[in-house]
Amino acid sequence: MEQSAFSLQMRPDHVGIITINVPGEKMNTLRAAFAQQLATTIDEARRDTQLAGLVLISGKPDNFIAGADISMIADCRSAQQAETLARQGQETMAAIAALPFPVVAAIHGACLGGGLELALACDARICTLDDKTRLGLPEVQLGLLPGSGGTQRLPRLIGLQQALPLILTGKTLRAKQARKLGLVDDAVPQAILLETAVARVLKGKHARRELPLRDRVMQAPLARHALFALAKRETARKTHGNYPAAQRIIEVVRIGIEQGSQAGHQAEARAFGELAMTAESAALRGLFFASTALKKEPGADAEPRELRQIGVLGGGLMGGGIASVTAINAALPVRIRDISLHGINHALKTSWDGLSEKVKRRHISAAQRQQQMARITGGIDYQGFAQRDMVIEAVFEDLSLKQQMVREVEEHCAPHTLFASNTSSLPIASIAAQAQRPENVIGLHYFSPVDKMPLVEVIPHAGTSAQTLATTVALAKKQGKTPVVVADRAGFYVNRILAPYINEAMRCLLEGEPIEHIDRALVKAGFPVGPIQLLDEVGIDVGSKITPILQQAYGERFAAPAAFEAVLQDERKGRKNGKGFYRYDAGRRGGKKPDPTLYALLGLKPVAKQSEKQIADRCIMMMLNEAARCLDEGVIRSARDGDIGAVFGIGFPPFLGGPFRYMDQRGAADVVQTLRALMRQYGERFAPCDALLEAQQQQKKFYNS
Repeated sequence: MEQSAFSLQMRPDHVGIITINVPGEKMNTLRAAFAQQLATTIDEARRDTQLAGLVLISGKPDNFIAGADISMIADCRSAQQAETLARQGQETMAAIAALPFPVVAAIHGACLGGGLELALACDARICTLDDKTRLGLPEVQLGLLPGSGGTQRLPRLIGLQQALPLILTGKTLRAKQARKLGLVDDAVPQAILLETAVARVLKGKHARRELPLRDRVMQAPLARHALFALAKRETARKTHGNYPAAQRIIEVVRIGIEQGSQAGHQAEARAFGELAMTAESAALRGLFFASTALKKEPGADAEPRELRQIGVLGGGLMGGGIASVTAINAALPVRIRDISLHGINHALKTSWDGLSEKVKRRHISAAQRQQQMARITGGIDYQGFAQRDMVIEAVFEDLSLKQQMVREVEEHCAPHTLFASNTSSLPIASIAAQAQRPENVIGLHYFSPVDKMPLVEVIPHAGTSAQTLATTVALAKKQGKTPVVVADRAGFYVNRILAPYINEAMRCLLEGEPIEHIDRALVKAGFPVGPIQLLDEVGIDVGSKITPILQQAYGERFAAPAAFEAVLQDERKGRKNGKGFYRYDAGRRGGKKPDPTLYALLGLKPVAKQSEKQIADRCIMMMLNEAARCLDEGVIRSARDGDIGAVFGIGFPPFLGGPFRYMDQRGAADVVQTLRALMRQYGERFAPCDALLEAQQQQKKFYNS
């Protein structure tokens, strides 16, 4: 018989402590089988005729319940099956809510999704003030909605105005935020969590929390109607109709408020079942499983070395960001070397500003800021570098300079010191060419801004040791990054698939399509920003350095349009020098606007001739074709890695699941047919690659299952 995830301990004061501890798992997640186990445990407690109430607490050291086990949804073959799953969850929560004695959730660590729905069914919630404690309903991020009563209980507890944005965004709350909203009744140090929960039980059943006057006013028909209308407009503006779960959430919450709890629960279960069967949810769940699996992989079959101290070369935007995530997220001491004290100060300011923002939001104290800043030091020489276990180089994209950095690190550091180059395009083998210890040299390509972008590309060259690779992957994870191991080929993976996408957007511009029309087309398709705005953000000068390397390696399909040279000659670098495709005038109202002088520079009169769909197809198909080539050539290890790289590195639309999942969904035949139609219209650069032609002929998918 399967070991129960629930155990009961009865106290002398007749309070039952139910400990949730899923056997053999690091995290507690809810499964359908647990409904009966929990019911059995509650029945056992009720044998005490003087039972005062129950406390639900986790047996895991750092999580309450991290959500429902999502693999249950993957096992559903129809909307009806998924709806039944939701109804079972609802019934379990309803049974807890109907108990005649108080039930209190004692929460430490992650309390998400089904975990929070369980807590919402309790009479009260006490959580710890620990930084690990997070509460939220993130189902929308998987293309779903909360299916065990969350859409109904949360608005009743904290009010419609507070609840709707939480369910629509999947945002998680810290303890103090949750207490302020009324989501938890108290937030206490972990040492007194259980005793506080027990004391709450002993006070007996309480009447349901009364909403503040402001929230009661918002429940009135007129205010409520306005709130739902605003939510629908904002959701449509942000999702462009690409995420059906968001609109269904609004609809289900509205039914519950207007027609009552029973109708709301029925609508919730039905919507959950239907959403579980959508392509968008399948894609988002696929990404979730892929990123979870990737976090567990070591990168190489070797034991990583322990890293105790890190060095960073270069105090610019990237160097400062790398130092910051190393000191703050990985909690490792960092020594920065730059050629000027100005560079050191800039790098230190990057960390100080990031930490100060956390202090302002009360995520950390001023004392914690000081403690974390103390991990970062800097200087204009190699003093303090002798004991560094790894040095991450973030200097200018110049091969001879990077080779010089390798020489200097080998001269001033220990023989075991690893050298990681944050290069976006230069071959790692070339950087290591003159190294005395090439086995210690590896590529570690971060994306800007370093503190926000989740991806890093880890690039071993042919001579990189397995231990160097495993150690670098382990560091990237400690920094809070998702590392993808890619081959040492020009442009690696992310920049290689990005370049043809941006080049195609440039060609649309040179055909006279307005800048904002092109960018809007790709934002509507699901990208966070359009390709032209992205080029402004990355730096037009940076893009211009990568393109020739790719053209030399892979031929004419990577050639930038000739007229692009005029943009560079006009000293347009993008946001960083306030002069790009867009205007960056300080204090200008109405948001970013394209720079009209650019059209004159290129001799264009902008007129939108192509539809947004046509423009999006052109840009995206170039990216898909190149992604298929990368997999075929072994630049990426799997379709999964290619999907994670594209979504986390350049914001490929998550609801499509990544280039490979999207191509599988469309089918290779459709992708090839679309490319051929574009090739007839626009030229050879759209010729479908061999890998796609083979997939079409053999009716193969990139994912086996």
